[in-house]
Amino acid sequence: MAKPVIAGAGTTTFGRAPSSTVRSLASDAARRALLDAEVTADQVDRVFFSNATAGLLTGQEMIRGQVALRDLGLLGVPVVNVENACASGSTAVHLAATSIAAGEAEIVLVVGSEKLTHEDKARTFAALGSAVDLERLDQVKASLYGENCSTADNRSFFMDVYANMATAYMKQSGATEGDFAAVAAKSHQNAALNPYASAHRSVSAEAVAGSRHISGPLTLLMCSPVSDGAAAIVMMSEAKAAQLGRDYVVVRASAMASGLGPEDPVAVAASKAYELASIGPEDLDVVEVHDAASPAELIMYETLGLCSPGDGPRLLTSGDTAIGGRIPVNPSGGLVGKGHPVGATGVAQIVELVDQLRERAGDRQVPSARVALAENGGGYLGPNPAAATITILSV
Repeated sequence: MAKPVIAGAGTTTFGRAPSSTVRSLASDAARRALLDAEVTADQVDRVFFSNATAGLLTGQEMIRGQVALRDLGLLGVPVVNVENACASGSTAVHLAATSIAAGEAEIVLVVGSEKLTHEDKARTFAALGSAVDLERLDQVKASLYGENCSTADNRSFFMDVYANMATAYMKQSGATEGDFAAVAAKSHQNAALNPYASAHRSVSAEAVAGSRHISGPLTLLMCSPVSDGAAAIVMMSEAKAAQLGRDYVVVRASAMASGLGPEDPVAVAASKAYELASIGPEDLDVVEVHDAASPAELIMYETLGLCSPGDGPRLLTSGDTAIGGRIPVNPSGGLVGKGHPVGATGVAQIVELVDQLRERAGDRQVPSARVALAENGGGYLGPNPAAATITILSV
């Protein structure tokens, strides 16, 4: 079985980019990754392209990757389109790793691209809100809003989901709104060090807490912003990377799980990934988690085994998850600080960790990082994500 490695990574800046398209963003990120890997388009054996909302926002369906990448000279090889809600990007990475491990390809390009901003914000929220079981939407709304289901109209459905999760977590762990504000402030401070992030200014916990109320305990600065962006990686077999003389990061494990089972799919995927990589959470040096809202970072501390159940707030307060701490989490700024262009997010997490492991993350560099983990979730089946992916990398 071939060992998959990552030899190139590239990303666009995340944020609102009115003149951009899925195609322009994808092309930019793909070119950066190919250049970083010192690979040309004619050397690529396979492409995995992730996008979640273009069909709903632009009408482009079915061949999104072929359309987005048609000008890069890549269409002579198989292009696989991947859609798996907010986990689309990490799913594409998983499929690329599987393809290389199976010997089906030696050089694979993974590109995630999303154009979320739209002149009609309601269409963006509707597209994002489609990542649920629409045939049972009334049940989902009833669980969130009780008898006042009409309040769900023209709202960010997933922020209400996160608000409910945050409220439940507060009861379980003793976490406070101040804890959520503190983790959001950390994310924004990290993003201020990231030239590719949507947010480029540090904000205090007090400013986070005082920002506009969104839902439950969530304020505006605790929520990931609507963003445009793309990210890409070039994955190879280790033998091919050695032959070409490329530096690389090893994909130690990639594991996926779906919701509606008896367990949280994130916990299931994490357990499998730790087993595949023959490590435990104590071996991690840096982590990127899917914090579409800031409370999710605290929850993930516990789900991933970075601390004991109920100790998420204490781990945050200790400073261990800050850059320079024992186990920095979301040095990129996370989704809250960096931005969340859905189909690109999972790939962008990998780009960040590749940069960290190759010691080229600049002012946000985690010292002596050797082992990294990315957690990416997508969709909602209640009470858990519909999809979850864990990727472990090392040098």
